[in-house]
Amino acid sequence: MLHATDVTAPTDLLRIADLTRSQLEQILHLASQMKVRPQKWFKALRGQSLVCFFEKAATRTRISFAVAAYRLGMLPIILSPEVLQVGRREELADTAKALSSYASAIVVRTLAQATLDQLAEAAQVPVINGLSNEHHPCQALADLLTLRERFGRLQGLRLAYFGMGTNIAHSLIEAGALAGMRITIAVPSGYQPDRTIELIAARRAAENGGAINVVTDPFAAIAEADAVYTDVWSLQASKGDQAQRPPDLTPYTINAALLARARPHAVFMHSLPAHRGEEVTADVIDGPASVVWTQSANRMPAEQAAIYLLISGRWDDRNEEERMLA
Repeated sequence: MLHATDVTAPTDLLRIADLTRSQLEQILHLASQMKVRPQKWFKALRGQSLVCFFEKAATRTRISFAVAAYRLGMLPIILSPEVLQVGRREELADTAKALSSYASAIVVRTLAQATLDQLAEAAQVPVINGLSNEHHPCQALADLLTLRERFGRLQGLRLAYFGMGTNIAHSLIEAGALAGMRITIAVPSGYQPDRTIELIAARRAAENGGAINVVTDPFAAIAEADAVYTDVWSLQASKGDQAQRPPDLTPYTINAALLARARPHAVFMHSLPAHRGEEVTADVIDGPASVVWTQSANRMPAEQAAIYLLISGRWDDRNEEERMLA
């Protein structure tokens, strides 16, 4: 399948970097509309199906995609590794071609980004990354939707991310770069985000009036932050391996004292599941600054918007939006 360029509408969502700034804005705008008036979209993709293959365990991803499909009038079909052994009983390309004859889009939550890339190359329908070791684009869409709802804008917002250079960090800097945000990643030495992803994001951020910085000092990172974000303290493991975790991330724990160094209006964010007492203290995640449950809820409209735009191909078609909302 084709991926987005400045002149080509995306046919897959494998990473946020596949989008242009305008396409990111369209997803967020449509997600907002779908959230406000969900009933107007119940028949938008009626009679079509969404196949969801989860190689990794999933709670929010499974439910949010199923509900998103249902709210578009689609039939969600959830497949487990035991049912669909991708790359073991059948070649990836053959699996992609077979699923393309049954479904209007395919959602994959897997370990290796290469699995997604290969499936998308062979598929005749859109492939959506539900999570991989390298990227989590749908979470980033929900994150930006949450921030835009809270602050009314994304341009110039300062977000500080703490912990490790995970898939969450990768998708955040890619999304923030397109939106013109100023994102600082605070991580221990040796656990920075992928350097290539960082450099590309930094260049795109500069083009859009934002910035991407990677530091080791948590106090420097959180100064003037509008949003403070953390994730579980482990790198996604390869199949059969244990998740990697550095010996001590205590300086990067988001507690009340560290959060107080951000701006007074700063919000706390987490992709979930959270480990209270490790990457964040209970008083922060359960406190008034926390927007984690809004983030979680926003997964559904963000995914719904992405599904609709990828299947319909109606990018830049505001008349279609007006027709659906009439």
